[in-house]
Amino acid sequence: MRGCDEQKRILGKKVTASREIRKLTTPQDLFHAAAEEFIRAATEAIQKRGRFAVALSGGSTPKSLYALLAANAGTSLPWTQMFFFFGDERHVPPAHPDSNYRMANESLFSKVPIPPGNIFRVPTENPDADAAAAAYEQTLRDFFGAKPGEFPSFDLILLGMGPDGHTASLFPETAAIREKSRLVVANWVEKLQTSRITLTLPVLNAARSVAFLVSGIDKAPALHEVLEGDGPGEKYPSKLVQPEYGRLIWFVDRAAASELRSAA
Repeated sequence: MRGCDEQKRILGKKVTASREIRKLTTPQDLFHAAAEEFIRAATEAIQKRGRFAVALSGGSTPKSLYALLAANAGTSLPWTQMFFFFGDERHVPPAHPDSNYRMANESLFSKVPIPPGNIFRVPTENPDADAAAAAYEQTLRDFFGAKPGEFPSFDLILLGMGPDGHTASLFPETAAIREKSRLVVANWVEKLQTSRITLTLPVLNAARSVAFLVSGIDKAPALHEVLEGDGPGEKYPSKLVQPEYGRLIWFVDRAAASELRSAA
């Protein structure tokens, strides 16, 4: 389950993930395509390794995906073999309206038979954001058995992208995008005047599969810059997500893809 072990099996050769861009007509088409990928990744992971470890994203687009999974796969997936984490979290208590955990709980966890012990939320009730990040990092190390210098290999990480090109809580020109050794950090975001707790790029890039879900015309300029532009990753952090040994899939609807040169 360790990223380090997987790297050793490839004999030290760096492998660049293939990038797949799936353009869907409507947001609903996007949700259905992403649900199919979620189910595929879960099925494969459980068949090969006996469990499925996924990091969830917050936001309105993933919320619709989670609701679709609850409605259509509530009785068909092996939920007892599935383990849920979060790619990032707002520094608010778990019952707060802005909490990513609360959104996932209301749209998915409470509607399917997931054992409570299979859900690992960020301890954001801790007023010290750095301490909450350190505690979540230890949770990841314990679950994956990752030693210092190793990064866990999630079976799937779901990500969104903001209109500014940020993903998870890796915002443009913030300290977290330069982190090389930590798994989880509290990232101060000046424009929001708050800390966000986020997985770091080494963790995102150690995943077996990463899926971006991007919907809406407001994302079109940033999506063009991330996929086709030559701007630096410091300004468009989503561009820095490039799994070394896994798959990278962009699920985008027609509105979000409208400024791509290859837009249909």
